[in-house]
Amino acid sequence: MRRGAVVLAVCALGAAAAPAAASIPPPGVPNANHRVGHPANKVAPGFTLVKIAQGSNPLENPSGLLTRFGFLNDGSTQPVEATKTEPDQNTYLIFGRGLHGPTRGFDYGTHFLFQAHEGGPDLGAVTRINLDVTDPAHRITLLTPVGSDGLTHLNDLDGTTWDPFTHTLLATQEDGPDGGAIELTMGWPPKRTSLDGILGKGSYEGIHPDDHGNLVIAEDEGGTEVSVDPSDPSAPVVAKQPNSFMYRFVPRDPSDLSKGGKLQALQVTIHGHAVRFHAGNPSGDVFSQNRLRLHTLGTSWPARWITIHNTATNGTAAFDANALAKAAGATPFERPENFQFRPGSSFKTFVFAATGDTNADSGDVPALAKRGAWGTLFTVNITNGTSGHISILALGDAEHSSFDNVAFADRNTLLAGEDRGDGLHAQLNRLDSIWAYDMTDPASPVRFLALGRDTQSEADAALLDAGTAGYQNEGDNEVTGVHVSSGSQFVAGMQGRSGALANPRWFFTQQHGKNIVWEILAGS
Repeated sequence: MRRGAVVLAVCALGAAAAPAAASIPPPGVPNANHRVGHPANKVAPGFTLVKIAQGSNPLENPSGLLTRFGFLNDGSTQPVEATKTEPDQNTYLIFGRGLHGPTRGFDYGTHFLFQAHEGGPDLGAVTRINLDVTDPAHRITLLTPVGSDGLTHLNDLDGTTWDPFTHTLLATQEDGPDGGAIELTMGWPPKRTSLDGILGKGSYEGIHPDDHGNLVIAEDEGGTEVSVDPSDPSAPVVAKQPNSFMYRFVPRDPSDLSKGGKLQALQVTIHGHAVRFHAGNPSGDVFSQNRLRLHTLGTSWPARWITIHNTATNGTAAFDANALAKAAGATPFERPENFQFRPGSSFKTFVFAATGDTNADSGDVPALAKRGAWGTLFTVNITNGTSGHISILALGDAEHSSFDNVAFADRNTLLAGEDRGDGLHAQLNRLDSIWAYDMTDPASPVRFLALGRDTQSEADAALLDAGTAGYQNEGDNEVTGVHVSSGSQFVAGMQGRSGALANPRWFFTQQHGKNIVWEILAGS
């Protein structure tokens, strides 16, 4: 394809719009959408949404059951409908010389958006949307084809990021002791490498490098559920024991992860004592005073990275990172999903989202609400390389809840998407939102987007509500993959750098249902 034709077509589509600007003045969107029917997405005044891809779009290079962007080709073997692949976190990149693909000689352009797909069992996948391509036959490329057995042997792929030191894409698997991370090259065909013996195995989600090539990783591993009122035998058993950790990998050679390094976990101390996991007392962890102190606005507690695995002494066999973090006395959190370095902080400050219980039966208990049951945004400042402090940016409530993925629109504007889940959607009759938090005044967030529900998501939710036997998909749409980036593939322009958000593009995914990827543009 001639690139000139592509550029003209894209310019024609976007002539009335421009990349989104960071200014999100109040009131934004006043209310969340109700869980009734199929309401449209509502975005703040001055912005508009453009569809980039949806689940029914064909893959350029179908492989086994992976034939469409958002649906497996397994409808004939499922009791109700095909399995949704659930595209999750997005990564936007520009390659000035372009990238290759399965069609030899084809011009794929220079602008690309990558996604991890949770997929079905052993059918997780990574896709690349070729943003400059308008021909649907070449618009979306599969980067992880199935093997001779018809499987990718990847599960619950969730996070993606670009590592400018290794020049590879990293993707994470949120699959407990079977999870971990993989590395993909950009050549064609992509080379896939497991990092189980380097980064370990865990329910990894968000992953991002700092300016030294260290990798920070968020883990989302649900914990043991306990009663919201231990004195009442009939009380709901839905409060989750904190069971997930924040990690940092310090490589021996930032340009080659295979050379190993040190995996560390974050440890918080309160009044001189480490806040740690207690296997034999989940209720005690849920209701602990230190958990209350950790979630109290206005407090700041010492935090440091502690080493839990070193390939130089422990070797490169696969290992369970979660188990090692617990044994070392690292601090568990309640389902961290993603994080971002604050631009201009010299990579010393990052904000991470802890989702919480996603259940009103827990959040409505004041003692649990004060301990992060509705979700939490934490700020971590590592001031001397290994140690610093942790504090609360925002403590969730019924209105601002279940924080999932975050992105900085500028130094002071943090976008935080929600993942309330089907249960909490039904309990509160409220669908998800994206919130804009001013880092200098986080007490007054603006609702940037009220997510709607597409017709397929509405039908899926009805199947779940009816208790349909054999139904395997999620229900209500979820807002995920919130991503703001200038697309730089270089260290000098990487996310978190001061000024690296010049002319960025904004994206998010309306997961489940039709599995739609949107770009956010300025203008109406």
